[in-house]
Amino acid sequence: MSLTALVLRHIVFEDLGLLRDVLTERGYGIRYLEAGQHDFAGTDAAAEIADADLVVVLGGPIGVGDAEHYPFLTPEIAAIGARLRAERPTLGVCLGAQLMAAAMGAQVAPTGRVEIGFAPLTLTDTGAASVLAGLRDVPVLHWHGDQFEIPAGAQRLAETPGFPNQAFSAGPNLLGLQFHLEVDPLMVETWLIANAYELAAHDLDPRVIRADALEHAPRLTAAARGVVGAWLDGLEGS
Repeated sequence: MSLTALVLRHIVFEDLGLLRDVLTERGYGIRYLEAGQHDFAGTDAAAEIADADLVVVLGGPIGVGDAEHYPFLTPEIAAIGARLRAERPTLGVCLGAQLMAAAMGAQVAPTGRVEIGFAPLTLTDTGAASVLAGLRDVPVLHWHGDQFEIPAGAQRLAETPGFPNQAFSAGPNLLGLQFHLEVDPLMVETWLIANAYELAAHDLDPRVIRADALEHAPRLTAAARGVVGAWLDGLEGS
């Protein structure tokens, strides 16, 4: 029996990246729903989000609080929330994790600062015993300014000095990651080009991020495959 991984994508160059092979190796066929193009308020999209074997909600440069300017966010959060209440397997990355948190009733808000570049996480005790265990001392890519609070009933898994809420889980099927596991050096290069203005505004040197991407790629690739593979292997009722 074939499995379906439905991917909610907010900007074309933030796709599954390294995670694509992990999913296909486990028998998932991949389908993208494009934010701003698909009608998340429609019954077909809502049903597809509810029924998919797996949903992955990816990142993007907008925020939970931008629904006035990007109206698709409101029905998207509602559709994600319906899926989460059913405890259907869902992985959120960066904005995706923030949308999950908002759908679970947690506050998501700008911090007034950014965290951009490669740096390791500090795992909580719960995180060290979770599927994130393989990320200990592995630099991951951070690219965010907003932050989610940990939803009620969820467990905090990781932190960094400036952003204490980096990951949460709510049972085996719901995982939200503020950071990016999916990137490879080619993806990073595209992000550097697309976000040149933001990097300049924060006086961040793209050469540093580029060099770090190349240096950390082998470890991050192995760790990303291990984390997502372990999470998929531990899903319940899917």
